[in-house]
Amino acid sequence: MALIVQKYGGSSVADAEAIKRVAQRIVAQKKAGYDVVVVVSAMGDTTDELFDLAEQVSPLPPGREMDMLVTAGERISMALVAMAIGNLGYEARSFTGSQAGVITTSLHGNAKIIDVTPGRIQEALDEGSICIVAGFQGVSQDSKDITTLGRGGSDTTAVALAAALDADACEIYSDVDGVFTADPRIVPSARRIPHITYEEMLELAACGTKILHLRCVEYARRYNIPLHVRSSFSQKPGTWVVAQVEETEGMEQPIISGVAHDRSEAKITVVGVPDQVGEAATLFKVLADAEINIDMIVQNVSAASTARTDISFTVPSDFGQQALAALKRVQEKVGFESLRYDDQIGKVSLVGAGMRSYPGVTARFFDAIAGSGTNIEMISTSEIRISVIVEQDQVDAAVAAAHSAFQLDADQVEAVVYGGTGR
Repeated sequence: MALIVQKYGGSSVADAEAIKRVAQRIVAQKKAGYDVVVVVSAMGDTTDELFDLAEQVSPLPPGREMDMLVTAGERISMALVAMAIGNLGYEARSFTGSQAGVITTSLHGNAKIIDVTPGRIQEALDEGSICIVAGFQGVSQDSKDITTLGRGGSDTTAVALAAALDADACEIYSDVDGVFTADPRIVPSARRIPHITYEEMLELAACGTKILHLRCVEYARRYNIPLHVRSSFSQKPGTWVVAQVEETEGMEQPIISGVAHDRSEAKITVVGVPDQVGEAATLFKVLADAEINIDMIVQNVSAASTARTDISFTVPSDFGQQALAALKRVQEKVGFESLRYDDQIGKVSLVGAGMRSYPGVTARFFDAIAGSGTNIEMISTSEIRISVIVEQDQVDAAVAAAHSAFQLDADQVEAVVYGGTGR
């Protein structure tokens, strides 16, 4: 029997009526002859509310206790969904991440999946049950403590289970009808992308597209799990994320797949770094040891009079103060002059596999950005992506301008955000 893994985001299970609607969709797949494993997020804004509550109780709560707290949201969702399915006459069993066999590293708040041993899930499937799994969480291989996988971790849970169970597909349900050429809340005329490659989706996810978590797409590509991104509020076909998109009717795929943006980064500038071998390595090693991801990096030309240079880079703003603290610890060793910090920035990215073979894409992108009155602070490129850092309040204008410049707007308004969050 074919197996489908489904994941439902917080807006899809936001209240009792939404949970009943999700249960009907799950049961419909079971009636169609599929085995079904479902991964659920916490209801609505539950996780954010738990974070806020923790901050009111303790300014610096221990990571272990935070993970114990915030995983409660998914446990509530899984039990309620199982109950709703039971009311429809079908057997459903709920499992925490640890019960589902999600084994992780010990890093609280942002653990990585080491292995998935879904013995209890497979046993329940063999007995005809629908399995409901709490997303976003696992259990540490070393300490046996509850861990969380970071924001968007339920996506990763779903794909990891799909790989471990050899599922035929993994369906990611949110409150939009698939992957769009831009955020529908900024560009209402954004078009739905019917099919997109893992490669392009990885770039979009890394550049701020919230519909899929980056680690989820990485996992899917590694194990060749087809992802089907859909809305739980409609029956529209959604977007398939696959290894290769076939050309249709002799038409090549579009040059540009979409325009992504990200307001969750901060820029750090290390001022007056001695222009000597190994100094940059020392700076980035201390950040790596603190498990802080670096995104864009720019190093200025060394000033001839001082033999010093400035190095600027971006990090997730949630880790900005942690990065500053780590760098200050090596200030005396490296001998740099000072640190500058700016969290009022945004990243705008143009993504498309077609730009490999089409000259002029960069010029058109920069011309569109300039035409919107937006100043570029940093630039980074890959083979299929161009990213720029701009002031945070100029992000929307830059996204809309780039989207129009590459004729990505739909002929008629198509994008709808049913739940209001785009997730």
